[in-house]
Order: sequence, then structure tokens, then C-alpha cells
Amino acid sequence: MKRTMTAMALTLGLMAGAAQAQTAVKVGIAAEAYPPFASQDASGAWVGWEVEMIGAICAAAELTCEIVPVAWDGIIPSLTAGQIDAIMASMSITEERMQTIDFSDKYYNTPTVVVGAKGVEMAPTPEGLAGKIVGVQVSTVHQAYVEKYFAPTAAEVKTYQTQDEANQDLVAGRIDAIQADSIALDAFLATPEGAACCEVKGAVADDPAILGLGVGVGLRKGEEDLKAAFNKGIAAVLADGTYDKITAGYFASSIYGN
Repeated sequence: MKRTMTAMALTLGLMAGAAQAQTAVKVGIAAEAYPPFASQDASGAWVGWEVEMIGAICAAAELTCEIVPVAWDGIIPSLTAGQIDAIMASMSITEERMQTIDFSDKYYNTPTVVVGAKGVEMAPTPEGLAGKIVGVQVSTVHQAYVEKYFAPTAAEVKTYQTQDEANQDLVAGRIDAIQADSIALDAFLATPEGAACCEVKGAVADDPAILGLGVGVGLRKGEEDLKAAFNKGIAAVLADGTYDKITAGYFASSIYGN
């Protein structure tokens, strides 16, 4: 998910009253397209499920939020350095990340799957991917998972700066399989080239220590007031139907998970 772009920020959310802070909360998203969660339309505006959810959660939390695109592999350093105040970029809540940053409650949770070429027998297991070249996006839970479980038997684990680059190498036959979030790969498989070449081979065995406990808002440690505000916003959109309304515009069923 890496794309050259000019610096830009999109203000979302509503000011709930004079008591609110005057400085907008800078919410970092990945600067690289990750449909259907976040991508740029023809005009350059950021659109997608997660973009809409940022606006809804910030409004419910009574926060003024400003979207700030940041390169994925630098998004946590940008948070800890104070360049952004929160991360809403499909970031899984993991023990490793919690050593550096804090998280809100989850706001979605979907399975992890392996996708490969149609007609090629493989399973999302070490044995099923033995001798295969497996592609993953760098600095993700999927890279960590593949390196732990599949690397010992795979011919190669190839990393990419963007998920789209991995998808395109699969289409071109340069790799045998990719692993990523099921919803993101559903979007790829819905494209003409994805539908023509590839199919889901199955969900990987769950490992919460690596794959996490769902996706949450990443926050600096000690930002308890901001964490409480985001938790309030998440709970509110779940309770009042806003979450389901936004989700219905993108997915056939809920992605909140268990």
C-alpha cells in the first residue's frame, strides 16, 4: 500500500460544543490504498468503510478528527513521535504492538485467509504451502504469521510494500499464494483479474498472539482520556445502528466479529 501523493488531510467529525478542544485529533490512515476500507477516488478524496467509520466514531465521541495519510511502515513511529494522535488503519490489536502503543476496544474483526491460483491444489497449512512462494505485505500480522508457520516449508516468503503489489504478482504467476485479511482479499477477488485467476484456499488456523484480537484504534500509551473518547464513540455507533448502516454499504454481513 504505497503511493506517491501530496500531503493532504481531510477533516471529519463534528464539533459537539464549545467545551471541546480546539485542536483536531489527527487520525492516521495508511497512505496506500486498502479497499474497501480506505482508498482515494478519482478526485483524490479518501473513501471507504474505515473512512466513513472514522467520521462516525469521531462524531459520536464528540471529537474533531483530521485524517492524515501516513506510509504504513512508518505509522506507529508517527504516532509515538506525536505527528498523529491515533491510528485507524485496519491495525490488529496484538501483544507485540501493545508493548509500544495502546489500543481502543475493537471496531472490527475478520478472518485471515490464503488465496492462490484456481485449479492449483493447496491448503492454508505448512504442508499445503510446502514448496510454494507466499507473498505478504511487509510489517503486518500476516508477515509475522507466514514467517512463523509457513516459512520453514515454503520455497520463499516474499514481502511487498503494498497488498496490491502482492496481488498483482499472484495474478502474473510470480508467486503461488498470498495471505491477508479476508475482506481485503474479497475486494481483490471481485475485480476482473482477481476473479479470473484466483480463489480462496481457506482460512488459516487462528493464533491470537500473532493475528490479534481484532482491529482497534492505535493510541499513545497514557492517553486515557482519548482512549475513553474513542471507546465511547465505538460503543455509540454499535448501539445506535450507525455501524450496521455504514457496513451494509460495503459488506453483505457484519464484520464486527465475536
